[in-house]
Amino acid sequence: MGQNRAESAMVDYYEFLQISPNADVDTIHRVYRFLAARFHPDNPASGNPEQFRLLKTAYEVLSDRLRRAEYDASRKRRPPQPYSSSIDFMDSMEGELNRRLAVLAVLYHRRRTNPNLPEVSLAEIEDRMGFPRDYLEFTLWYLLKKGYVSKADNAQYTLTADGVDFVESHRVDFPNLNKMLTSGRESAAEPVDQANRQGAAAGREAQTRPSHPEPAPGPIILPSSMEAPRDRRSDLPDRRMNAPDLRRIKTERRAGPRDRRTQQNGRPAAN
Repeated sequence: MGQNRAESAMVDYYEFLQISPNADVDTIHRVYRFLAARFHPDNPASGNPEQFRLLKTAYEVLSDRLRRAEYDASRKRRPPQPYSSSIDFMDSMEGELNRRLAVLAVLYHRRRTNPNLPEVSLAEIEDRMGFPRDYLEFTLWYLLKKGYVSKADNAQYTLTADGVDFVESHRVDFPNLNKMLTSGRESAAEPVDQANRQGAAAGREAQTRPSHPEPAPGPIILPSSMEAPRDRRSDLPDRRMNAPDLRRIKTERRAGPRDRRTQQNGRPAAN
């Protein structure tokens, strides 16, 4: 029981649920139901009793307003623990695999939380892992050759799209990878730097913004040539109403005029 509590204390509930710290209650409930169906012990394909208990604890804390406020306050005060405090990096084969997974976890955190500036220096990787860089040369060479990691001219590392696919598709297969993705947070310097960048961008925007705001556009009035044509027939009376039906008049029009065919020598014949 004590070990489970210690493990729960190390896990970042927001990272475990893969949600934002600003997520609302409906989002938390929806993600909980999805993960509960996956980790439930009765699920023969992906059931995991330990993950299911941790999921229930995370949901109970984040779905309660008071407990969530207390957790958020303690989460801000808690410094991130290096991965080496709970992951073995020194064993021959398993240690090398854990080193590769740890580097991918560090770069994945940065790529997902700050996609515009995903570069991570070797010193930061060393600090986050809690492991000396002298033992990371083979690890980084392998990840570069596999195409999971790229190295810029400034000697900083970033996670590629293939690296993202590997992390997201194998986090369930490697418990240590899942633990590193859900334990702790990035260093506190990153949110501060990001906030400073956002503040500087807001200041530049305020300087370029005109002092007098433009008036809101009024209603659009179409010119007379673009107005819909009016049906002028609607204003005129129907002339067909009360008019005599000429077809019902039986007058033989041929009876009136004279028969010119009966004329002889240019004179009309006597009747």
